[in-house]
Amino acid sequence: MATELKELGFAKIYVLKGGWRQWVSAQYPIEAKDKLVRDCVTCHSGVTPNIVSDWKLSKHSVSMVSCQVCHGDAHHSAADTEKTLIPTIDTCAKCHGAPARQFREGKHAKAWAAMKAMPTAHRQPMALMEGMKGCGGCHKLGLKTDAEIRELRKQGRGFGNASCDACHTRHIFSLKEAREPQACQTCHMGFDHPQWEMYSSSKHGVRYLLKQNGVLPDSVSAPTCQTCHMRGGNHAVRTAWGFLAVRLPLPEDKKWSADRATILQGLGVLDPQGKPTARFDVVKAADVARLTQEDWQQERDKMFATCRQCHSGNFARAELDKGDQMIREADGMMAEAIRVVAGLYRDGILKQPKGYAYRFPDLLAFHDAPTSIEQDLYLMFSEYRMRTFMGTFHANPDYAFWYGWAEMRRSLTEVKEKEKELRKAQGKRKR
Repeated sequence: MATELKELGFAKIYVLKGGWRQWVSAQYPIEAKDKLVRDCVTCHSGVTPNIVSDWKLSKHSVSMVSCQVCHGDAHHSAADTEKTLIPTIDTCAKCHGAPARQFREGKHAKAWAAMKAMPTAHRQPMALMEGMKGCGGCHKLGLKTDAEIRELRKQGRGFGNASCDACHTRHIFSLKEAREPQACQTCHMGFDHPQWEMYSSSKHGVRYLLKQNGVLPDSVSAPTCQTCHMRGGNHAVRTAWGFLAVRLPLPEDKKWSADRATILQGLGVLDPQGKPTARFDVVKAADVARLTQEDWQQERDKMFATCRQCHSGNFARAELDKGDQMIREADGMMAEAIRVVAGLYRDGILKQPKGYAYRFPDLLAFHDAPTSIEQDLYLMFSEYRMRTFMGTFHANPDYAFWYGWAEMRRSLTEVKEKEKELRKAQGKRKR
């Protein structure tokens, strides 16, 4: 497909009719480009040798995607490093248009905006957020505005803006690396989204690990994260239930409808009358929930088709239905606990924090919730409810039951006991 024309220095030059290699080769004359590469490699072999060795191993090196294609050609010495361009997804899109377009349409592109939209984000240490040592370390994958990038760079934190390099890590930018489930592990693990722990200890994950280790042959069926969530290499990475497992329209099941409405009120998405709030627009913009039946069904159909590659239609449909059922059951306990705390606000027994728009606890207050009973709600929603439905969908019985469902029941019991204590104390104060 590609015709090798010549070899110069560190790079082989290719021309692919109408393709991206032709675009790269057109940016600079070959001789000038080769000198720039030599200059970069000569200097950085001493300054950042592993960056150079990774680039030499990459397809970029073979295809003459040289340093200046991504970083510009204005930086020539240690005295002018500020002139180095830091790539963004627009840089990658020049050659990888389709994946970049899919990424922009998907949930990962909204990661930075979703983090910044959290009501307590501004209260956290800078190092964790914009400094990217906590939430920002994963949420940097999301697209940023030009103003945000300029401000981050001004403060010495303007790295990691390309998004693509979260999975195709720099400077080797390996397609093979990004196709392995371990590429997802850093972000999709831990407290509120332990997908890695669920997947790697599920039968799906165990089979793939045995495949990686050579115990099972390469031809064996063993799905990865990408198999289910990036079918056909689609970079949008969307799911039917979204991250929060709440959606509209409300179901015909009256109890579940009421429970889900209570959760949406706890999230600040619906007001006490069930009407959308300003936060609804934020949730919509962040793409963390499916807000129409058509949108939900489209993603569900995609997942069903993926499951059908290995399983019968009856089996696949039943397994997905079980996940829906566990969301319904978990929603029942979650809504009950929310109503308990809302009742304490209503009766003046528990002081509602400033900034809460309605007489509902704010589930997005997270660890900044001011009392232990409100902290219980935060854990129920962000940790145990997540594990209940995610464990079910990821075929991990232990997470679905012990780390999820059982912990929700325990937490609901604690919430009710604390309510009794608070009401009892209030009664004594009145006497």
